[in-house]
Amino acid sequence: MTDPLELPTSARRPRQTFELEETGFNEVPKRFRRFYRRWRGAGDKLGPNEALCPVCKVVIRSTKELRAGDRVYCMPCMSRLELVEEEGMLIAKVIY
Repeated sequence: MTDPLELPTSARRPRQTFELEETGFNEVPKRFRRFYRRWRGAGDKLGPNEALCPVCKVVIRSTKELRAGDRVYCMPCMSRLELVEEEGMLIAKVIY
């Protein structure tokens, strides 16, 4: 596995930026609600700015494109996660 952080900066493309809309997620304080949404099951497809928390099955959203090696925080279950790439998909692994 190649660490994407070791690639020269000229080889990496810039991250995409996303506008986050309200999703109706109400399990965190109001100012953080746009960063989370509920997982809709097996047919749900994650966007390039989303990661699924393996602990509470909530989708974590970001204004920037997520990549392997990024760290995200799941406020509903207070888990710190790191994204790893397995079989072409980004998978969130629990750090603590």
